[in-house]
Amino acid sequence: MKLIYLDYNATTPIDPEVAESMLPYLNEYFGNPSSSHRIGMQAKRAVEKARNQIADLLNCQTYEIVFTSCGTESNNYAIKGTAFANRSRGNHIITSTIEHPAVTEVCKYLETQGFEITYIPVDEFGMVEPRDIETAITSKTTLITIMHANNEVGTIQPIEEIAEIAKKKKIIFHTDAAQSIGKITTQVDKLGVDLLSIAGHKLYAPKGIGALYIREEIQLEKFMHGGNQEQDFRAGTENVLEIVGLGKACEIAKRDLEKNKQIMKQTRDKLQEELFNELNDIKLNGHPKKRLPNTLNLSFKNLEADYILSTFKNVAASAGAACHATDITISPVLEAMNIPIEYAKGTIRFSTGKMTTNEEIEQAVKSIVDVIRRLKSY
Repeated sequence: MKLIYLDYNATTPIDPEVAESMLPYLNEYFGNPSSSHRIGMQAKRAVEKARNQIADLLNCQTYEIVFTSCGTESNNYAIKGTAFANRSRGNHIITSTIEHPAVTEVCKYLETQGFEITYIPVDEFGMVEPRDIETAITSKTTLITIMHANNEVGTIQPIEEIAEIAKKKKIIFHTDAAQSIGKITTQVDKLGVDLLSIAGHKLYAPKGIGALYIREEIQLEKFMHGGNQEQDFRAGTENVLEIVGLGKACEIAKRDLEKNKQIMKQTRDKLQEELFNELNDIKLNGHPKKRLPNTLNLSFKNLEADYILSTFKNVAASAGAACHATDITISPVLEAMNIPIEYAKGTIRFSTGKMTTNEEIEQAVKSIVDVIRRLKSY
């Protein structure tokens, strides 16, 4: 039985064009980009081409892109780098209650280092209120970090409004755009952000590569010490193979944005409509309109997410809760949104991709409906 993959927010397959672009760098172009000879210069040109492809997607300067190992590293560098570089100005950071652990865990660590963190609540749709952020600002605030779009429920945050507040107060603003790149517009000049994180494996590039946009005027404390690679921001020989892949993926993301957005939305909406037509006691989580075009977070009343997933035979998705013998662990995002426990414990995230087909959705609907009806009958 063919597996229907509906977990694109977790990771994406490598695009065939991306894989093809990487092949020469597996063996033929193996040079160190720091070497001055021809083989090294070939690798260097490949790195700079990829940097330009990413800058073109984000509409920024090429030198404002720094390569990292993943989105988590990008978030770590943005937050720690800003916090420590600006410690003489203040020790207060503002974030939200629905951030990815790659942000919340960094903030928790900084609390052990003498920093103060304010966690802004969200409404029932998982949306941050910009006025709450403005109210939380103090004379010691040096950084605001709010994700562009939530990885679980897909809600898109009012980044432009928050950016205006940050700019007016002269506070550095970072956004984790791992989930939004390739799905919605992510031009940094329109968003108004100072720092933006990218994760390669969320946009059909390989795992183990990411990037961080750093606006020209922003100063960060160095994250990796050693050589002076990446404009002396991050030491270490560049991962040329995967950098090439990320660059190509960003080129494709810009080229095919509208087409892919339509594919993802159409298949997501088809899945949502047919499941609501066939089943009762379903709750949609996240904003009904201001939401990533591919994300469908559903709660099935009085069922357990782990059990639902284990019963699926040919559908891959993610759980929003983990049920154990003695307790139920609810996602912090669902908790922050105050989803009732009878719904929250049965939460599944379905996320479509640019490769998802209508035929796959039709098969998935049949499988999901069959499983939910059987579990409800017990």
